[in-house]
Formats: sequence, structure tokens, C-alpha cells
Amino acid sequence: MSANIAQSVPQFHMVPNAPEPVATFSHAVEAGNFIHVTGQMPTYPGEPERPIPSGIEAQTHRVMANLQVVLAGLGLDWSNVVRAGAYLTDFEEDYARFNQIYSSYFPADRLPARTCIGVTALARGARVEVDLVAFRRLPR
Repeated sequence: MSANIAQSVPQFHMVPNAPEPVATFSHAVEAGNFIHVTGQMPTYPGEPERPIPSGIEAQTHRVMANLQVVLAGLGLDWSNVVRAGAYLTDFEEDYARFNQIYSSYFPADRLPARTCIGVTALARGARVEVDLVAFRRLPR
């Protein structure tokens, strides 16, 4: 298969050591130069039944750690992230603290585009979920 054809076929990734998905989906889907990373919950890799941490601080750090595992499993890091979607169940109470923690994962001059939405509920009773779009420069 030529490189151009291979790059046009989406690849569905399940990353070893990443948290077990809470529903039926892949950890990420790669299409061309873009990798769409499924929203991560504040669950623990290898311990799907372990209760999620309490509080927005602990949950945000856990979500970001899970995203980092997925990115690393695909040979990527935070510098590849171009967009994020964040979902908060208690927007008014958690927005400012979430932003402080979330932004600490990125250099101040390389913040991805982002949408942050207040939602009525998330799986497993989580307060936060974050999904990503990353960019990979393909070999020529």
C-alpha cells in the first residue's frame, strides 16, 4: 500500500496501559495528520472498578494523566495537541480551578484551541471529561 493511500485510511487505536473505556469506543482515531483522542474520564488505568477521585482538582489531574498515557502510547505529547474539548458538570463552581490545572499542562505560548461546556452529567459520576485533537507531521 502506498504511503498516500495508507495515510487516507483511518486507524483506530487502543493504547496499552490506558484506562479501559467506559463505553464502546477506541482511545483514538487517526485520520491523516490528525488524531482524535476520545474524552478521558478520571478513572485509573488497570483499575476500572476503583472509585474516581473526589473534587475537581484531583479529577482534572487524573483526566490529564489519562490523556498523557494515550498521547504517549501514540508517540505524541502535549506539544502535538491543537484542540481540546472540556466538559464540566458544575461549571460555575469548577471552571476557574479547572482552568488553572488544565493550563499548567501546556506552555503559555502554545495553548490549544478549546471549548469548555457545562453538562448535566458525565459517566461514572465524573465532574470533568476532556477530549483532544492532536496533529502529527507525517514523514515525506
